[in-house]
Amino acid sequence: MNWEMLIFVLYFLFMVGIGLYFFFKSKNAGDKDYFLGGRQMGAWVSALSAGASDMSAWVLMGLPASIFAAGMGQTWIAIGLLIGYALSWIFLAPRLRRFSIKAKDSITIPQYLTNRFLSKSKALQILCAVIFLVAYTIYAASSIKACGTLFNTVMNIPAEKAMYVAAFIIISYTFLGGFSAVCWTDFFQGMLMLAALLVAPIFALALINSGNVTAQPLPDGFFNFASSWKDIVSGLGWGLGYFGMPHIIVRFMSIRSEKELKKSRVIGIGWTLIILFMSVAVATVGRMFLGEIEDTSTVFIQMVRKIFPPILSGICLSAILAASMSTADSQLLASASAFASDVYKPVIRKNASDKEMLWASRLIVIAIAIVALLIASDPNSGTIMGLVENAWGVFGAAFGPAIMLSLFWKRFNFAGAVAGIAVGAVVDICWLAFLSSVGIYEIIPGFIASLIAAVVVAKLTAAPGAEVEAMFEEAAKPEA
Repeated sequence: MNWEMLIFVLYFLFMVGIGLYFFFKSKNAGDKDYFLGGRQMGAWVSALSAGASDMSAWVLMGLPASIFAAGMGQTWIAIGLLIGYALSWIFLAPRLRRFSIKAKDSITIPQYLTNRFLSKSKALQILCAVIFLVAYTIYAASSIKACGTLFNTVMNIPAEKAMYVAAFIIISYTFLGGFSAVCWTDFFQGMLMLAALLVAPIFALALINSGNVTAQPLPDGFFNFASSWKDIVSGLGWGLGYFGMPHIIVRFMSIRSEKELKKSRVIGIGWTLIILFMSVAVATVGRMFLGEIEDTSTVFIQMVRKIFPPILSGICLSAILAASMSTADSQLLASASAFASDVYKPVIRKNASDKEMLWASRLIVIAIAIVALLIASDPNSGTIMGLVENAWGVFGAAFGPAIMLSLFWKRFNFAGAVAGIAVGAVVDICWLAFLSSVGIYEIIPGFIASLIAAVVVAKLTAAPGAEVEAMFEEAAKPEA
């Protein structure tokens, strides 16, 4: 246990060190550098940062737990995510990068959606910022909760105390280094997640095949992929989230060139394919390796601790910290940037300097983390997977249709974007609150309702002006 604790402490210090490095490196930088890394991110960093900020602790704890308990029918979530992620890199990424530059060099998703239509109204920015603050707080709570579960299981440290420590570390490097620190920490964390997910099931399977561990029988029907059409539809529906997940697609906007983006696309899709496949392998091999366990969310933890000596298990278990922190930091930064750029400066303090905006966003990072910590420490807040599912659904339903239409439909207008975002969020939340017993993931009806509302309102209101159409045509052209 001492070795594992030492590895965790060293890992935390490394993350904070990255934050300090970028803090001193960019002390005089502006909001574009803090929120978007100056659009100078390379292929590897962008790809692994997008992947790591997406694949939170649920890929090491939540998804294996679902498959471990309910069988391979739960893998439709992984399949849906892989399809959605690949499509977002192929179709959305290049156009969003170009469009965000043409739309007054926008640095946040709400800012892009407003500038895309050359609108002076702040309604859309404020609406987006409110959704960001609520949904990201819930999302960040899942990551903090995972850190608490890890320390409680491994070290028998009270989960609440562990959550406070994890939240402090995440706040520290996000507060200090901004987007560049977040992306670089995500890069290292993405590599660590990949390594841990590769070695754990491979070594466990080797021990079973060598006869050192007796394989436990799998339950009847474990490999039944078509357990329910609702599970299949809901699982595939997870892929819709990628078209409206701000903390992921903002990475597309940060890449330095379209040439780098093509490299990043291959790296990102390949990394995600391996991560999801090995997450399923953790559940399947873990079921044979461990048999029945009381808390299925700890399958990866128990496997690693049973296979490896403390120093190696500490490194592997740090992957859970990596998964948790790489997602939480991106969520905190995305919500802070939305508040500072889309509410604080345009509404509260119109003459705010870049330095004042940066400090306002840093204070929001602290505020959101504190609320997320309170949610995570509440025993009735739900499971890690449940918290992720709720936040993911809101983002995908609210923003997915509006962003896609803004990139591919010249006739789309500001009113349609506002209607689509508002309707998507409301339908998603209402479905979750009143119709969840139907068994269909709320992102699906929310996404459909948002798409219909956006198209209908855009058709019933005035077409965008000639200047907006000219911007669309210019941004639609690939880079030379």
